[in-house]
Amino acid sequence: MIQKLEIIFEDEHLIAINKPAGVLVHRTSLAKEEEELLAVQMLRNQIQKKVYPLHRIDRPTSGVLLFGKDAETTSMLQPLFPTDKVNKLYLSVVRGYISEHGIIEQPLKKKLHGELQEAKTEYWRLSQTEIPYASSARYSTSRYSLIKVYPHTGRMHQIRRHMAHARHYVIGDNTHGDNKQNNFFRRQFDFHHMLLHAWELNFTHPHSGKNVTIKAPLPPYFEAILKILRLNLP
Repeated sequence: MIQKLEIIFEDEHLIAINKPAGVLVHRTSLAKEEEELLAVQMLRNQIQKKVYPLHRIDRPTSGVLLFGKDAETTSMLQPLFPTDKVNKLYLSVVRGYISEHGIIEQPLKKKLHGELQEAKTEYWRLSQTEIPYASSARYSTSRYSLIKVYPHTGRMHQIRRHMAHARHYVIGDNTHGDNKQNNFFRRQFDFHHMLLHAWELNFTHPHSGKNVTIKAPLPPYFEAILKILRLNLP
């Protein structure tokens, strides 16, 4: 059965969903046959109207995904997404105790290869925890942090790659993360998701000029692991 998408914002020109993890934004060369897991097609079928994706979030990432309902609105808003005129906030659980606030400015290769591009990620620690389980042979306990993240630029897998660069790997990230941590979470908690969620989107509406804030509730699995780890979202 095809799942119904959770619509978290809608007006005459725009519509936003809380994208489930595992759903692609639109067709790629890697997933030509999975039309039932393409957000753009699922939403078109659900509301019986053509929609235009305004940005992308990674397949294993959940959260706010915004679409235009017409070509004019899309052309007005889409170019603003790589800029600071659209504020994108994420929540993530990462390995270790991270500093209270920090900025990572590490150039990243375009689409994981090719020329380097400027990339900037800002984060704030919201909570930290130490649990009485060994996730590696080195220590008898394990430490984790819940962070709020703002990618100032929009490079491919930017948050995941920057956190890996800082050695504060995103838990459940099978591409850029720490396999020891991912295996520990599978073994200890039967947990098979990536802990990165597109939490909030802020922008000026292209037609009304009013400020719009769209917030996506956390998936149940994310809330459950926060409780298990005793990480508090203020």
